Amino acid sequence: MPEPIRCTGSIDPRELRLSHAMVFAIEEINNSKELLPGIKLGYQMYDSCASVPVAVHAAFQLSNGVDPVFHTGENCSQSGVVMAIIGESGSTQSISMSRILGSFNIPQVSHFATCACLSDKKQYPSFFRTIPSDQFQADALAKLVKHFGWTWIGAIRSDSDYGNNGMASFLEAAQKEGICVEYSESFYRTHPRSKIQRVADVIRRSTAMVIVAFAASGDLSILLEELSLEPSPPRQWIGSESWVTNPDMLRFSFCAGAIGFGIQQSVIPGLRDFLLDLSPSEVTASPVLTEFWEDSFNCRLEKSAATDASLCDGNEDIQTLQSPYTDTSQLRITNMVYKAVYAIAHAIHNAVCQETNSTTQCDKFSRSRQVLAQLKKVNFSQNGYDVSFDANGDPVAKYELVNWQKTKSGSIELVTVGLYNASLPVGQEFRINKNLTWMEGGKEVPVSVCSDSCPPGTRKVLQKGKPICCYDCVPCPEGEISNATDSPDCFPCPKEFWPNAEKDTCFPKPVEFLSFDEVLGIILAAFSVGGACLAIITAAVFFCHRSSPIVRANNSELSFLLLFSLTLCFLCSLTFIGAPSEWSCMLRHTAFGITFVLCISCVLGKTIVVLMAFKATLPGSNVMQWFGPPQQRMTVGSFTFIQVLICIIWLFVSPPFPMKNLTTYKEKIILECALGSDIGFWAVLGYIGLLAVFCLVLAALARKLPDNFNEAKLITFSMLIFCAVWITFIPAYVSSPGKFTVAVEIFAILASSFGLTFCIFAPKCFIILFQPEKNTKKHLMNKNQTKGI
Repeated sequence: MPEPIRCTGSIDPRELRLSHAMVFAIEEINNSKELLPGIKLGYQMYDSCASVPVAVHAAFQLSNGVDPVFHTGENCSQSGVVMAIIGESGSTQSISMSRILGSFNIPQVSHFATCACLSDKKQYPSFFRTIPSDQFQADALAKLVKHFGWTWIGAIRSDSDYGNNGMASFLEAAQKEGICVEYSESFYRTHPRSKIQRVADVIRRSTAMVIVAFAASGDLSILLEELSLEPSPPRQWIGSESWVTNPDMLRFSFCAGAIGFGIQQSVIPGLRDFLLDLSPSEVTASPVLTEFWEDSFNCRLEKSAATDASLCDGNEDIQTLQSPYTDTSQLRITNMVYKAVYAIAHAIHNAVCQETNSTTQCDKFSRSRQVLAQLKKVNFSQNGYDVSFDANGDPVAKYELVNWQKTKSGSIELVTVGLYNASLPVGQEFRINKNLTWMEGGKEVPVSVCSDSCPPGTRKVLQKGKPICCYDCVPCPEGEISNATDSPDCFPCPKEFWPNAEKDTCFPKPVEFLSFDEVLGIILAAFSVGGACLAIITAAVFFCHRSSPIVRANNSELSFLLLFSLTLCFLCSLTFIGAPSEWSCMLRHTAFGITFVLCISCVLGKTIVVLMAFKATLPGSNVMQWFGPPQQRMTVGSFTFIQVLICIIWLFVSPPFPMKNLTTYKEKIILECALGSDIGFWAVLGYIGLLAVFCLVLAALARKLPDNFNEAKLITFSMLIFCAVWITFIPAYVSSPGKFTVAVEIFAILASSFGLTFCIFAPKCFIILFQPEKNTKKHLMNKNQTKGI
């Protein structure tokens, strides 16, 4: 048979203090007159040496009532009957013990086992704890990391139930907070050094500046020893309560600035005096205390087997001893032991005691099943600390945020800088009330991100094959913005808005139309008014010389009507300038169509008169009696009436209307007049073109008629210019963007109007004003006479 497992190594002074805190609490209860009056609690202690087999062996011994490894206290009246068990410190050992104790309905209350898995009452029905579950701590750690903007971290853990389950809970909470993990490594104190070295190398090569360590202090100390052998870049350590509040860990100065959550500090009156009250007889009677005494003072007692140290001379004073056993400055886990003892005492009290007539009577006979049932209901306050358990056997989660800060002397001390209370409403659980210090050599909050934040105006694009925290910042596409840092998407601006240059704000698009305030509008308006003035001046010249042969020979009535229509043509171009309105849109196209038909009708009338006049000179011809002034007026009126009718139908069916053109330019709005009915517009334009072509043909036929001043030639040139302008207008109008569409239309109106004015009236005005000698009937008929016509 293999020999039983034995503990090796030195006594852990911290664990010894925890065991004596249990004894202190039991003695307080035994001396109490209110809690369990007339009943004294006994206890048995076992040292599992953080070993699962030893812990399981102790659990079986306690369940079976076998004599303990060492016994302290008076003999119990019910020897071997165990009401409850306090422990274990480790989660893995507690899991193993709870599977055994749960079968016997023996309640187990742990002071330091934090694995979230132990909250499963189906697997561990008799397990309770006075320390919060790691699920709460994991959530708190994730919120802490997020609070400081760290999204790129490294994670290390003990390869145990505590580390693996705690880190799994943290990683799940971190993922919800948008935190990415560069690496996640596990190790254990019994692993070969090569494994520890590999984890240390991963930390040294990593780019994450923040490390979250969910590890037992005994495991982490081995890794930190390895890291201290070879200096590495500074790292910000985030710790779980298992190690971040352990005074023994403060010797690793390169971890200065570490922060983490710890159990709240507490005060237990009288505990320090109890811990220091160790008599020589008590020490020598206990193998554990003997070993502690010899290790602390580096001497050996008489009954000890140790031979490598001098004999203790009796001058050893525990009052002066600097040890975790005597350090009661920051009682955290010790208070968890204290509360566990009182929780069990209250459960036993409620199970065996009854109040009658202001007195309390207690029955010494009870079973662990009854204690288990009452333990679920306990709710009391001891030394100002509330004790209760939820349905999972967990207490209310309250933590202190602690920070490793360097003193002026260079030593590291624990400073409480904040609190976390899981019972508070969401968003109010966590607060920081003091300034923190950061990693060694750092004065500001360290930055630990895989990629820098994307500024407004850009969006995040994930890097292929990397976590979501690693991304590139891509500028927003045209017409879209992002107004927040680290925006995952860009969104388009509303239709009438456009991004600024930084693409982080939408501004109203500038509105564009051909305005009287801009240079192009001023120039076109000036030519329009100038053309109208020119037509009026020409009419004035003709009126002043209306009795002269050259005016009378060219049908003065149609000439005046033509000049009037040309004046209207020049002026109608002004309706195309300025912001479009409902009335201006209808007016500009109809006025343009009607005035130009009136103009072409007059030219056409003059052309017909020329042709008819020539035929009238032939012998026996009386054609002029059929084309006198009344007929000329009727012809002009008829042609114009048709255009008026087309415009009326257009306005009635689908008139032009103002609109905002958002498609031609993405970055600005074009105010323009929509045609309403394209057919109506092209019908108006086509009718003008039809009359112009008809007039051109007739003028071309009459251009060689004998006369010294043949007006048909002038009409031919004017109509050639008119047709050329409007033929080139069509492709230019269709292809011109924005306000230039209107400018092209105005240019066509002005060009054709000036062409008619100059070609038809300029030669006549020149003769009237500068060559009056030619303004005679004889000169006009001279050419006919020389040719014998």
